[in-house]
Amino acid sequence: MLNIRVPATSANMGPGFDTLGIAIALYNSVKVQPSKVSLVSIKGEGQYNPKLKGNNLFVNIFYDHYLRLVGNRDSFKFQFYNNIPLSRGLGSSSAVIISAISAAHEAAGVKITKQELLDFALINEHHPDNITPAVMGGFTASVVENKKVIYVKKNMPKDVCSIVVIPNQPISTAHSRKVLPYKYSKDDTVFNISHSTLLSSAIFNEKWDLLRSASKDRIHERYRMKQLPELFEVQKCALEHGALMSTLSGSGSTFFVMAHRDDIERIKKVLRDKFSHFFIRSYQFDNSGNRITY
Repeated sequence: MLNIRVPATSANMGPGFDTLGIAIALYNSVKVQPSKVSLVSIKGEGQYNPKLKGNNLFVNIFYDHYLRLVGNRDSFKFQFYNNIPLSRGLGSSSAVIISAISAAHEAAGVKITKQELLDFALINEHHPDNITPAVMGGFTASVVENKKVIYVKKNMPKDVCSIVVIPNQPISTAHSRKVLPYKYSKDDTVFNISHSTLLSSAIFNEKWDLLRSASKDRIHERYRMKQLPELFEVQKCALEHGALMSTLSGSGSTFFVMAHRDDIERIKKVLRDKFSHFFIRSYQFDNSGNRITY
């Protein structure tokens, strides 16, 4: 039985719009095995959504690649174990895309490198900020050039961890992009270029004290956060109580917080006390990316 495991990701990380991302040790996994008839079972996120069984993105992508590789539509049993919340800005779609392409190649007996996997994923996900850490793990800065993902990766040390603050309200990526301006001023553009550069350098050099300043954004966060104004209070509360950085995760609605390991439980308690109606958990960072086991 083939098993694919892919981590959740937090993208943008403030100023790194469509470029920066980080892998979190929260996982979706899927087991794939030959079967007389095609079967889909889901446990966890989405298990009560019948649409996910009838028109499953993973299954569609899996067969797109499996047919390309072997020319037959053989039957398989797909068992999904979903822990990544849907439509919350934690890379659930990227996890599906990466796991489907990986599973199709493995089931077909065709080896695929992680670089090839990333480039294939661009067919379904045009921005590399989520798919790159999902494949490679760690913190990544990536761009797309000539239909290829070019990236650098930093393994995250264990002395920093993440907190995710997950509201009970989703924000669709498509809708979230529509609230963004069509044009930006030169000042805002330079602001984000300089801050994303500093943020990347700070993480690679483990200069955690620079993250609070480096993670500021003028391109997307405030426009998206207006859809759920309480997120401004989440960000303020986390920073006031010792977070190294606090940024909208992807397009939302989740908020991503990075903090020193020794401060995690204290900050998490403060956030839980103030935002008891939100789902708040802490996770280490994942440095491996997607994994295939049997």
